Amino acid sequence: MSYLENINSPKDIKKLNIDELDALCGEIREVMIDTVSKNGGHLASNLGAVELTVAMHKVFNSPSDQFVFDVGHQCYTHKLLTGRKEKFSTLRTEGGISGFTRPCESKHDIFSSGHSSTSISAAIGLAKAKTLNGDKGKVIAVIGDGALTGGLAYEALNNAGNEHNNLVVILNDNNMSISDNVGSMAKNLNHIRISPKYFTFKSKVQHALAKMPKIGAQVQRFITLTNSKIRKKLYHSTMFEDLGFRYYGPIDGHDMESLIDVLTVAKAHNHSVLIHINTLKGKGYEFAEKNPSKFHGIGKFNVETGEPLSSGTNYSAVFGDYLCELANKDKRICAITAAMSTGTGLVDFSQKFPERFFDVGIAEEHAVTFSSGLAKNGMIPFFAVYSTFLQRSYDQLVHDVAMQDLKVIFGIDRAGFVGEDGESHQGVFDTAYLMSVPNLIVFAPSSYAELRDMMYQAAYREQHAVAIRYPRGGEGKTIDGYTYERADYDVFGDASAEKCIVGFGREFLNVYEALGELDNTFAIKLNKIKPINPNITELLKNTKYVYFFEEGIKSGGVGDCFGSMLAESDVSAKYRHICVEDEFIKQASVESQLKKYKLDKDSIINTVNQD
Repeated sequence: MSYLENINSPKDIKKLNIDELDALCGEIREVMIDTVSKNGGHLASNLGAVELTVAMHKVFNSPSDQFVFDVGHQCYTHKLLTGRKEKFSTLRTEGGISGFTRPCESKHDIFSSGHSSTSISAAIGLAKAKTLNGDKGKVIAVIGDGALTGGLAYEALNNAGNEHNNLVVILNDNNMSISDNVGSMAKNLNHIRISPKYFTFKSKVQHALAKMPKIGAQVQRFITLTNSKIRKKLYHSTMFEDLGFRYYGPIDGHDMESLIDVLTVAKAHNHSVLIHINTLKGKGYEFAEKNPSKFHGIGKFNVETGEPLSSGTNYSAVFGDYLCELANKDKRICAITAAMSTGTGLVDFSQKFPERFFDVGIAEEHAVTFSSGLAKNGMIPFFAVYSTFLQRSYDQLVHDVAMQDLKVIFGIDRAGFVGEDGESHQGVFDTAYLMSVPNLIVFAPSSYAELRDMMYQAAYREQHAVAIRYPRGGEGKTIDGYTYERADYDVFGDASAEKCIVGFGREFLNVYEALGELDNTFAIKLNKIKPINPNITELLKNTKYVYFFEEGIKSGGVGDCFGSMLAESDVSAKYRHICVEDEFIKQASVESQLKKYKLDKDSIINTVNQD
């Protein structure tokens, strides 16, 4: 019998007993593994949160009780249980459902996710609004131990505590051990403590003691003190209680009965509650259990072998390999990551140079200021970070790096379109804010060789902070016979032609291909996109049309700055900037995204031929 096929809404889950719920979890894992193997996605963390999510829907009443999933790497089960199982095969595809929570998809997705450490802050706001509106529903924030390293999470925890009687925070601990579970004694005491019957009994005792004027208060204080000491002895941490939470845990995150018990207690509570559960990343799929990092975010793979269907090198790997080469020759070279050593190609560096490798956790703000400290005392720090996550550290970039004119080198991975991860992960905003920052140089390679050369140039030829932007995936096309020689820009074709097409990074490869099919046209390849060399205007004095093709946002972007430079010069050419207008980019393949925004080869040809 299939249980999942009969689940059309969370209400259907409440009819199932423990054995049936466990069977449902097995079915969910099968669907999840099959779908992600075909579409790619975040598998390991989702596999680890199956029982938790089922138990949440068993106990609480979504959407009147509101779930906020941090990052969204654990929301697949939630989607399957809230009316989207028929669409689940479209996960992360163009026009399909998102890999993250999106309110536009379902009333059960209360808050959009994608970046980490936001869930508790959002949940506090939702909980307070419920209180102000007289709404008795609960707000449940689910946050992982990794996301708990983000500063925003601590700011929220500090603000949460005693103030909210409708807030439940679930810490899904699948890696680091915040509190140790000490043997069977702890397990048994924890089982008693989370029992709904025990909770009811405890409440009655406290109520009775409160009626005893003198001795009652003394006994209650004694019980509280004793309980605190026992808990401190057993769990080695009262941090969450110190912040004002009622703490329950650690709980086995794959034990359905224990999960239902503790969530039932949390639901009945009139106080802020934090539940600490332990889960196994990749639970139920051997390859993901053995290598959770590999299956955290993975492309299409063979279910039987666990091996990716596509392989080969990529920009991230080239960045990491060459950084190792530099570090082998120069003891000042350091590598910094914000919990993304695998994604940014720094695993080998971490193994070869452990004393100069720093994983600061999901704390991009700290990573930037930490890097500035390294630079101040003579090191050459490379901070490898996804474009979408660098957004989180703009203040530190301005004040702690650029304003002090410290040479921190940013390896900006996943710059430009990233495909199926959707709105929250597209790397199209960094140029808009980087172009405005003084004492900062920005490079954009269009090949592996250029990336290596620009890394060397950043470390030893530039005097200011440097950002090097490179795309997700592989090199793809190359320019035959071309060698980057550290020029700010390069010219292809006859500069006396009437039309000029301009591009940088990966997008220039499409520009170059289009150039071969265009008449009376030449091309400019920008290597250093900030600052833009003003000598370019001399090339364009007799040009009638200039087209700037950019894989990024329009307002404040490179093309915007390029157009301003032309407007302030003697260039009279008609200027067109083809890029992403004022909107967020929906999930689709990179190829589809390029075509949609008229940045593919054929669209470039059509655009230029219109004039």
